[in-house]
Amino acid sequence: MNNLLNIKTPAEAQAAALKSDYGLENLGLTNLRQVYWNLPVEALYEEIIFRGEAKITQQGPLIALTGKHTGRSASDKLFVREPESESHVWWGQYNRPIAADKFDEVHGRVQGFFQGRDVFVQDCYVGADPEFKMPIRIVTELAWHSLFARNMFLVPETNEEFRRHIPEFTVIAAPSFRGIPQIDQTATDTFIVLNLAQRLCIIGNTAYAGEIKKTIFTVLNYFLPLQNVLSMHCSANVGKDGDVALFFGLSGTGKTTLSADPNRGLIGDDEHGWSDNGVFNFEGGCYAKVINLSPTAEPEIYATTRRFGTLLENVVFDPVTRMIDLDDATITENTRASYPLEYIDNALSEKRAGHPKNVVLLTCDASGVMPPIAKLTPEQAMYQFISGYTAKIAGTEVGLGAEPEITFSACFGGPFMVHHPSVYADLLKKKILRYGATCWLVNTGWVGGPYGIGKRISIRYTRALLNAALTGALRNVEYAPDPIFGFQVPKTCPDVPDDVLVPSSSWRDKKTYMQKYRSLASRFIDNFKKFEQGTPPEVIAAGPRI
Repeated sequence: MNNLLNIKTPAEAQAAALKSDYGLENLGLTNLRQVYWNLPVEALYEEIIFRGEAKITQQGPLIALTGKHTGRSASDKLFVREPESESHVWWGQYNRPIAADKFDEVHGRVQGFFQGRDVFVQDCYVGADPEFKMPIRIVTELAWHSLFARNMFLVPETNEEFRRHIPEFTVIAAPSFRGIPQIDQTATDTFIVLNLAQRLCIIGNTAYAGEIKKTIFTVLNYFLPLQNVLSMHCSANVGKDGDVALFFGLSGTGKTTLSADPNRGLIGDDEHGWSDNGVFNFEGGCYAKVINLSPTAEPEIYATTRRFGTLLENVVFDPVTRMIDLDDATITENTRASYPLEYIDNALSEKRAGHPKNVVLLTCDASGVMPPIAKLTPEQAMYQFISGYTAKIAGTEVGLGAEPEITFSACFGGPFMVHHPSVYADLLKKKILRYGATCWLVNTGWVGGPYGIGKRISIRYTRALLNAALTGALRNVEYAPDPIFGFQVPKTCPDVPDDVLVPSSSWRDKKTYMQKYRSLASRFIDNFKKFEQGTPPEVIAAGPRI
């Protein structure tokens, strides 16, 4: 906020109580009106309401609007091309280069932009494994972005920790600051520019908080594989016997919903590392899609939308009653809730566990042809992992329409992968073989026909299928090979009708079904051609056969 009248704000007297000795002058941020260091949730509420940044809704959650950007601006992410990281970066669609001098120019203008303004700082960590814990700093123009950072990342526990905090990576988020494409060589006036050498990212002209979260994930996707740690776009939970399960998938495939199982401990809902010590959450919170959230199908997540401290993005509410409407997509399909992980009753406080017994690859098949569950060989798992097939759900990125869009996103997280996909795939294969994990493909998409004709498979059936896989109930049932991909599809499963396991049975025209399936298989083959160089022949052979 540009507080030209120098008005005293609610938390101003406590603004420096949790200040780090490592100040913002190290970023060139000087002549600031006031820096609000590491404010707790309650103080941030007061600042947010005082500044008119959000509204309080029934039972205490805040609702903030993100303006024109209600999803990630994937095409506006840029990496500074510099000697230290240049040879490691997978340059192309997701990782576009920008010159170091252009970054310095943007950085200089941002330093000028913040002069005389209020700034919020959250000093946090990412990585629940002490061996790979990284201190980070989130510097924001908006108070509600500071609350988002506090919800999402791991917070120091003592005043002394705050004082001694020295970040290894910093994000500066300035939604009011616009880029100048003609000068900055950015695609638009919105930008997310990462400088791995300077350990700094600057985000401009977007208030979508997911950019902060995914920037840090992108950073970890660069640094951790260099330490033999697999960084993963997945959720994770653990059973009562210590059996860990991973759920890979893009936004909208069910990672958050399916991992929030009341019968299993939640490690995390979106981003994890797999080291020689086991699986660990990167974050301290969840960032769940809440459109059409059901109190019966997703009770744990639904309950968080009625709690103080939860931050809701772009959710519609009644300004008189302050009741929210999770079924209203007027603003966007990509409505979100940010809340601490402990708001889920069965969440593990340590946020880490042992090595996975099951690895689940989630896909949302908009074609309606893939089986709801299939068991994969390690080679088939590698093929599916590298392919990363799913349908993007409306709203998760700028430019998506109402209908799901078929896509292939390498490693189920292409926009966040910095190294070549083969780096992550090789790490995954080694860990699956070393620790003996069983691999599954689970389709949370459509049955009985493609989008617009069929219907999306019920969460109840998907949960039953997963439960059978994780508990070993599918270990001794009879399987049949899939006619196109060759993976093994169970013929029976407890609590699931047999015909649900065979997608073709719910299609009126079996010939149309096979045509659609072959068409999808062709898309797989065409997409995989760009990964064939350097991929073992047995993995290539694990793809579909037409």
